[in-house]
Amino acid sequence: MAVYNTDFSYIKRAIDSVLTQDFQDFELLIIDDGSTDSHRESLLQYVEKHENKIIYIRHSNRGQSESINRGVLNSSGEFITILDGDDAYKPNHLSSCLREIQEEDLICSTTETIVDIDDDYYVPDKNDTKKLIHLDETVLFGTLFGRKKVFSSFSFKSGFAADADFFERAETEFRVKKVNLRTYIYHRNIPNSICSTIKKENLINL
Repeated sequence: MAVYNTDFSYIKRAIDSVLTQDFQDFELLIIDDGSTDSHRESLLQYVEKHENKIIYIRHSNRGQSESINRGVLNSSGEFITILDGDDAYKPNHLSSCLREIQEEDLICSTTETIVDIDDDYYVPDKNDTKKLIHLDETVLFGTLFGRKKVFSSFSFKSGFAADADFFERAETEFRVKKVNLRTYIYHRNIPNSICSTIKKENLINL
């Protein structure tokens, strides 16, 4: 989980959704991407309460992709997945992903998406950001779940659609698949997300 000045109420929701998984053999790495606000203190206090499950790493501000890459380098598990600090897992997310990946090296899945309006189900197309596509057609950081060898072979690049770029590069060497799980809860009703910002900019430029 990479966080940067994320409201602690969101981070706590995300952490709690991991801690209450029906599959408990995991480690949660939180990469603090140089947060500067008061929420950092609340995060540290909460991490200390769950030191048996959570590893906290902090570095200077480098962006989400570089933070995730560092998390991969410091992970020790056979499988790796990602959780955005303002999203959450359903209680069966990890166990469901483990069942789905039996014959694959990397999967991504559909999401249960929380929106304020139906328009939020649509996001900019990575190939043409002025075009909108449904979320079910996209690849999202948080729904990636795969063997560590995949994440060790390809690093995340910076920029918009780094998650889709990673998935496309991975499929050139590994067995990849998109599955319909909807066990990842994607909160699209966060006003300052990257997708929301690009979408607003495009609407202004029309």
